[in-house]
Amino acid sequence: MQWLDVQLVEKQQWSDRHFSLRFRAPGFTFKAGQFVRIGLLQDDGEVLARPYSLVNAPGSELLEIYFNIVPEGPLSPQLAALEPGAPLKLAPRAAGFLTIDEVPVEHTGCRHLWMLATGTGVGPFLSILQSAESWRRFDKLLLVYSVRYQQELAYSNLIDQLTQQHANRFHFVPAVTREIVPGALTTRITSALESGELEQHAGLTISPQQSHVMMCGNSAMIRSAFSLLEQRGLKKHLRREPGHISTEKYH
Repeated sequence: MQWLDVQLVEKQQWSDRHFSLRFRAPGFTFKAGQFVRIGLLQDDGEVLARPYSLVNAPGSELLEIYFNIVPEGPLSPQLAALEPGAPLKLAPRAAGFLTIDEVPVEHTGCRHLWMLATGTGVGPFLSILQSAESWRRFDKLLLVYSVRYQQELAYSNLIDQLTQQHANRFHFVPAVTREIVPGALTTRITSALESGELEQHAGLTISPQQSHVMMCGNSAMIRSAFSLLEQRGLKKHLRREPGHISTEKYH
């Protein structure tokens, strides 16, 4: 692969294990919800790279990724240790299908977009929420964001801005599973979905007639939520067979 050479501009630490990196890549294009491969040149001359979703809106001056340190992971500890000015490798093209234009146009009644995220899986949804096309396409957009502790609810300022800008159309549902936080669900996404608490909190119902559901994050959450949604008549979206549930494959 012919890697692009970019330079780290900003680093932000959200918690003891969560970080954002921002870097400039002039002319780089992508669709909101897509991911890129970010890498570091190693001593052996090889590039160690992993896929990371972009958090920023298309057209932003800086590209941004949000990630957590995987203690035994080969790359994330290295990325977290970087300081502004450090060199990075960027794959020349973005990839992925967790995008608005992949939502079936055949479902003309689909006016509600649900985005279910755990941890750093919120990244692609923040990009989607900053895209003007998302607000043209849907009447209501709902972000369900689950973490263990309140301090892991990153990008709260951005989410507050979105709430103010789209007061009647955007609904944010935080879920904090290991401590009590006012206004947040205290159970996992799947438990709240199964009990009905999630939809009660949002004031909307998930249905095949009016909803499309995107999911990103913990694989166990995705499997369990998928099963629960199937019981309601929703099915996985494929290009050859349009459906109501979208997930991403990063490899």
